[in-house]
Amino acid sequence: MISFAAAKSPRGICSLLALALAPVLPTSAWGATADRSPLLPRQTPVHLGKVGAGEGPTSDPSGAYLLFTGEGRITRRNADGQVTVFRQEAGGANGLFYDRQHRLYSCEAANRRVTRTEPDGSITVMADSYHGARFNSPNDLTTDSRGRVYFTDPRYGPREGMEIRDESGVLIEGVYRIDEPGHVTRVLSREIERPNGILISPHDQFLFVADNNNNQVGGARKLWRFELRADGTVNVRSRKLIFDWKNARGPDGLKMDQVGRLYVAAGLNVPNPPYETADKFRGGLYILSPRGALLNFVSIPNDEVTNCTFGDADRKTLYITAGGHLWSLRIDVPGRVTFAE
Repeated sequence: MISFAAAKSPRGICSLLALALAPVLPTSAWGATADRSPLLPRQTPVHLGKVGAGEGPTSDPSGAYLLFTGEGRITRRNADGQVTVFRQEAGGANGLFYDRQHRLYSCEAANRRVTRTEPDGSITVMADSYHGARFNSPNDLTTDSRGRVYFTDPRYGPREGMEIRDESGVLIEGVYRIDEPGHVTRVLSREIERPNGILISPHDQFLFVADNNNNQVGGARKLWRFELRADGTVNVRSRKLIFDWKNARGPDGLKMDQVGRLYVAAGLNVPNPPYETADKFRGGLYILSPRGALLNFVSIPNDEVTNCTFGDADRKTLYITAGGHLWSLRIDVPGRVTFAE
C-alpha cells in the first residue's frame, strides 16, 4: 500500500520526484526532520472500513473522537471504533474543524454557507453571501491564530446558479476570510482557478491553497503558497508553486505536522478521461517537505482520496478519507492542531 524511493518500482517514484522539482519553499524556519519521511520502512495504512468517510475529517480538541462527512451527514467515530451519526441533515457538509471553544465549523456545500455549531447545539451562520450574492459551494476551511476563518468557494459539477462575480463581472471561485459572523472579505480571486483544500502555517506566516480545476483539460492541479499579512490579507505577488500534479487529479485536502511537513490528498487510481490521468500520480497521500520535495507517497486504493487529519490523544495518527472508506496511518511526530496555538 505504500511506496518509498527504494521500493520495487523506483522508476515510478523517480518520475514523481522529478515532477516535484517546482519552485520551493525556504526551509530556514524548519529543522532537518522536516526533510525526512515521517514513516517507518514497510509501514502500511490500516483500513478502518467503509463507513461513509467521504470528506472533511477532523478530531475534537481532546482527540477522543473523529468526525467526517459523507452521504449527506456528519459521522462520529469514537476511539474504540464505534461509528454513529453525529448529524443526519448536514447541508452537504464538507470541510470541518473545531475551535478552542469546542465549536464546530462546517462548510455546508449544498446550503452554500459556512456555519458554526455552538456547544449547546444551536447553529450560527458565519457566512452565506458576499455582496448580496450566494456562495458557490463552500468546500474547506481553516483558521489563523486570531480565530479568523478562511474558506474556499469552488463549484464542482453543474455550474448553473453561480452568482458571485469579480470586479469585471466574470463568475469567480474565490477564497474568503470571516472575521466575525456576517463580516466576510475576499482574499484571493483570479490568483487561483478552483480552490479546494486550505491551510495556514504556524504564526500565520503562509496560506496554502490547493488549486484543483479537475474537470477542465489543462486546468490547474497545483498546491500554492502565499504570504499572509498580520491584518489577514494575502500578498498575491508572493505566490509560490509547491507541487504540481500536472494532468492527474490535483490536490484536495491537506494538513501539516509539527515540523512543517505537508500531507496532501491527491491523485487517481482509475483515469477520468479526458480530464484526469492515473499514470504518474496514483491516488493516495503525498507527503511533502516545507519546500515542496516529495518525501513519501502513501498509496490508498479507493478513489477518490479526499482529505486527512491528525487524531488520537497524541495526534500521531493520521486519518484519511477516500471514497467512503476510512484509513489510518501512524507518523513519527504529532500533527499540528490549529486551535491549540
